[in-house]
Amino acid sequence: MIRLLLADDQQLVRTALAALLGLEADFEVVVEVGRGDEIVAAAKIHEPDVALLDIEMPGLDGLAASAALAHEVPRTKVIILTTFGRPGYLRRAMESGAVGFVVKDAPAAQLADAIRRVAAGERVVDPALAAATLADIAAKLFLSEGTVRNYLSAAIAKTGVRNRVEAFREADQRGWL
Repeated sequence: MIRLLLADDQQLVRTALAALLGLEADFEVVVEVGRGDEIVAAAKIHEPDVALLDIEMPGLDGLAASAALAHEVPRTKVIILTTFGRPGYLRRAMESGAVGFVVKDAPAAQLADAIRRVAAGERVVDPALAAATLADIAAKLFLSEGTVRNYLSAAIAKTGVRNRVEAFREADQRGWL
């Protein structure tokens, strides 16, 4: 059973999300909060496996709450679930310790899959946002998107791993990042 913490300041969204996720046989919503400054205390009490955090909340935004969770309750993995699917937010989310980034207009099945993958130790990024981020990287380096994809493929092959997530882990463990 994957234990979930839901944090969103809009009660209707939070309640609907809890009902939707509650339909999954392997999910249990153990706590819901409406303020960012309630997240760490709730996580300490309820010990969720995964926390779904909105970015914009009163008290403490989701990015700051993610950083606080990474420091104070490191076993709880964070997915940022937001309407703001922008590369800058993605970068800040990953810097805060979040391991997942999903936009709220994603299909329910995609969110459920992201939760399961994060609980299993993977990093998950919304596919459309990942593509936009590649375009952003390509533009900053004056490269085409295809060239960036080729470089990523070469890095994956050289590290002897199967995908980008494993390549990132390998590079991080070797101190290359």
